[in-house]
Amino acid sequence: MSDTSRRPRRTGKPYRRPQKDPVRILAFDALRAVDERDAYANLVLPPLLRKAREKGDFDGRDAALATELVYGTLRRQGTYDAIIAACVDRPLREVDPPVLDVLSLGVHQLLGTRIPTHAAVSASVELARVVLGDGRAKFVNAVLRKVAQDDLDAWIQRVAPPYEEDAEDHLAVVHSHPRWVVSALWDSLGGGRAGIEALLEADNERPEVTLVARPGRATTEELLGEEAAVAGRWSPYAVRLAEGGEPGAIEAVREGRAGVQDEGSQLVALALANAPLDGRDEKWLDGCAGPGGKAALLGALAAERGAVLLASEKQPHRAGLVAKALHGNPGPYQVIAADGTRPPWLAGSFDRVLVDVPCTGLGALRRRPEARWRRRPEDMEGFAPLQRALLRGAIESVRVGGVVGYATCSPHLAETRVVVDDVMKERGGVELVDARPLFVGVPELGEGPDVQLWPHRHGTDAMYMALMRRVS
Repeated sequence: MSDTSRRPRRTGKPYRRPQKDPVRILAFDALRAVDERDAYANLVLPPLLRKAREKGDFDGRDAALATELVYGTLRRQGTYDAIIAACVDRPLREVDPPVLDVLSLGVHQLLGTRIPTHAAVSASVELARVVLGDGRAKFVNAVLRKVAQDDLDAWIQRVAPPYEEDAEDHLAVVHSHPRWVVSALWDSLGGGRAGIEALLEADNERPEVTLVARPGRATTEELLGEEAAVAGRWSPYAVRLAEGGEPGAIEAVREGRAGVQDEGSQLVALALANAPLDGRDEKWLDGCAGPGGKAALLGALAAERGAVLLASEKQPHRAGLVAKALHGNPGPYQVIAADGTRPPWLAGSFDRVLVDVPCTGLGALRRRPEARWRRRPEDMEGFAPLQRALLRGAIESVRVGGVVGYATCSPHLAETRVVVDDVMKERGGVELVDARPLFVGVPELGEGPDVQLWPHRHGTDAMYMALMRRVS
């Protein structure tokens, strides 16, 4: 018998090498980095896109699609997980994470984009063949064909509990937020279905890129001369870029005379700088200065008035980022690595103090959608002592008659009013200042005296600020 008689007979279709799709492979790589390394997409994606451009794999449309696939998938992860769970025969936790990432990318293309159904399924199966192998590609194909049988609205009706039966769980599935986050945001808003739905929807929208023209170094007129640039809504130094605008292509940004900074962040710095003050106005402190956006704006404003800014940041590498942001400031300043809970400077040294404290980041879910899935309610317990200690340190650092701004990029009451109330009660000698008049032209600021900004009302991150004056 010849050797050929012992060879297995070939059956079915001939083997075809998987077709590599650079856009979807890059999106998959970004999701894997977010999942495996707890990386943030806004830090992972730019170098991946830059490398793809350098290799000649990408043009502008490819980069836009890859960005949409990554951010769209992360924003809608909770909703997509519920849909995928309804289409598989095992608990979702038993699906390998790389397989789940390919499935989520496919579901987003099917239900969250205008990509035709057949193209979304075939591209996802082809991606699975490249990154997972033929066996698991068949599983991906089977699941996505089930998903493709209905549109997003029909799926939500199937997988979300009725609002009347469980309002928080309904909103969590429909708007892709963890239930505890829905509950916390609802408490901060003060109730009402329309408001919480508008906020959750805003969290899932792509945020605009906002620039700041640093006083004495750049002007809004200069930035408005750029293509796709329009004036900011509230800050006199803000300029917004229409979709597709690239900050790195703008000369003033490359030179550090302007920067990327959310308008809410600008407003907080402006409020601290413009708060009424009795007596001298010579020394300003940014007590939690990293990565440097607020410090750069405060430094420029201080220079206009002949004041000096001390920018303090505990982590040395972040202090380096602050120094980079302040480089070229028109007036004197100093950057140091120091712990604001144990200040190295003398008590009462400053006229104005800002502490933008570390927090859960629930106010910036538009920009970091993956953060909503990483945070847990118990995280509040970890941040609480640090937030209180930093505020105490700030109050001790300001002179009698000086002002302190407590800020955080979270609307969670446990990180905002509760912290301020607790520290003021235990210390005494501090009074709240109405911060609302310092947010000039900004509507819907509530009853005060503190200010909570909202994405759905103001188009900003959900920045919080309480302003205090030391009276003894």
